[in-house]
Amino acid sequence: MEPKEKAEIAIAAMEEKKGEDVKLIDVSGLTEIADYFVLATANNKNQLEALVDAVEERMGKNGILPKNIEGRPQDNTQWILMDYNDIIVHIFTKEGRDFYDLERIWKR
Repeated sequence: MEPKEKAEIAIAAMEEKKGEDVKLIDVSGLTEIADYFVLATANNKNQLEALVDAVEERMGKNGILPKNIEGRPQDNTQWILMDYNDIIVHIFTKEGRDFYDLERIWKR
């Protein structure tokens, strides 16, 4: 499966759970760590957990397993990173997304 197809699966999962401001950033050519970043914002801890669970479930159903997941909603984190090799899913609280501002850092 192509990286963009994987990213679209993650996007669909987060949009279904009402993730806000879901964005796809093409980082191919800028870094070797991934081809795409997928970003979304959660309104609260429960939604953060729902978004993570939705991505894990939908990706798993498509045979796509994470290489690593950093952060967990129960840890009161502002940012969860889900590494699927050629795509990396970033799920933030509103405060975390504003603070880390990945769109600015990775814009072309």
